[in-house]
Amino acid sequence: MGKPTGFMEYPREIPADREPLERVKDWNEFHLHMPEEKLRTQGARCMDCGIPFCHTGILLSGMASGCPINNLIPEWNDLIYRNLWHQALDRLHRTNNFPEFTGRVCPAPCEGSCTLGINEPPVTIKNIEVSIVERGWQEGWIFPAPPEVRTGKNVAVVGSGPAGLSAAAQLNRAGHSVTVFERADLPGGLLMYGIPNMKLDKREVVLRRIKLLEAEGISFVCNTEVGTSAYPVEKLRTEFDAVVLATGSTVPRDLPIEGRSLKGIHFAMDFLTANTRNVLTPGTEFISAEGKDVVIIGGGDTGTDCVATSLRHGCNSVMQLEIMAQSPQERAADNPWPEWPKVHKVDYGQEEAAARYGADPRVYLTTATKFEGDAEGNVTSVHTVQVSWEKNEKGQFIPKPVPGTEQVRSATLVLLAMGFLGPEQQLPEALGVERDPRSNVKAEYERYATTVPGVFAAGDCRRGQSLVVWAFNEGRGAARECDRYLMGSTELP
Repeated sequence: MGKPTGFMEYPREIPADREPLERVKDWNEFHLHMPEEKLRTQGARCMDCGIPFCHTGILLSGMASGCPINNLIPEWNDLIYRNLWHQALDRLHRTNNFPEFTGRVCPAPCEGSCTLGINEPPVTIKNIEVSIVERGWQEGWIFPAPPEVRTGKNVAVVGSGPAGLSAAAQLNRAGHSVTVFERADLPGGLLMYGIPNMKLDKREVVLRRIKLLEAEGISFVCNTEVGTSAYPVEKLRTEFDAVVLATGSTVPRDLPIEGRSLKGIHFAMDFLTANTRNVLTPGTEFISAEGKDVVIIGGGDTGTDCVATSLRHGCNSVMQLEIMAQSPQERAADNPWPEWPKVHKVDYGQEEAAARYGADPRVYLTTATKFEGDAEGNVTSVHTVQVSWEKNEKGQFIPKPVPGTEQVRSATLVLLAMGFLGPEQQLPEALGVERDPRSNVKAEYERYATTVPGVFAAGDCRRGQSLVVWAFNEGRGAARECDRYLMGSTELP
């Protein structure tokens, strides 16, 4: 490495974010950028560890350890330290089609498995990644590169989220003619409508890459739901030589308790999607949290996004109920490096809520038991109870109510952010592909072929709800196997 002792000389630094009380006034990205000299110093902290766990991309204890797309992190850290930004971008694009997305929204399992992180703050990988690709856009190093030769094969990609986009990009690179179908009005899937604009700008970042893919020859067909009368599967199989399913995991987990049918109780993704549409096209109908007492049931990134969006609407109050216990401040003994560190984290939404209301909005070890409403059928409150996690007769930990901890909390807008159960079944059923016991499309990891010849599956519709970076991994892998199916061999990674 360019600076063998850098990790001993320089402390970890990350760029400051915009001030919480200032950024909640708009929908602009809240991350700021570091000056080049500081970025090069952070690159120098990469310690030439010999066996870089940061790019292993494996599952440990059910969680990602290292980068699932195997980014060549030590190489591009060294290159930016030596001020070789163009070469760093080339290294980054070898494994990652869309580093401007992962550099903004990936939780950075690479940093969780950084060798320096055993006993020191890890290398600042994620920020360096996004800085490299943004430098590439600014300098004009990223431009359309359509394939020189076309194979004559036509491939349909159903779904334009992370898995679909990466599959389409790779298949197009191999020379196939690729058409991406998207039922929404704009392509991008989760990247467009599932992640708020303040985390990932739609016009300046998402559509910028979509336009480049179009210039490279990929066709996007929006407002089209494949598997319905509008576009039946018979037409799909007739017009295309192969199909890649990348429809995501979009069936939300519900909360079937008393009062669930009251008005003002919504799935989180309905709330977030409609809000982004309104940000892009002001005046579009959306679910407003203005003046409401908002209760968000569920944690994770989606819950955080609901907190931040509600604050920008001007909610009266916001509370987030989490059925799990608060994570420890440091790694527990049963969570050793290089596993993903299950430690307490204050994300951007909680930081904003604390700045406005004086406290983190999360209430742990708590679940909802009943909703109450007024005479017009509008939700007005939620009954909650604290829980303890105890083993049942099968040895499984389950939540049990703690007597005497019942409370009634004001709630005039309730958002359910409890994750997703699997893909919608209409298209898989119409295609006749087999599903696994969790309702996901059945296809072996690294092979991606479904039980129907010529039909492949990638991303959340195959593996279940997961990280964006795993979707990129699977989209690339499905493209490789689809190319092998079409041509008999493949040169795709």
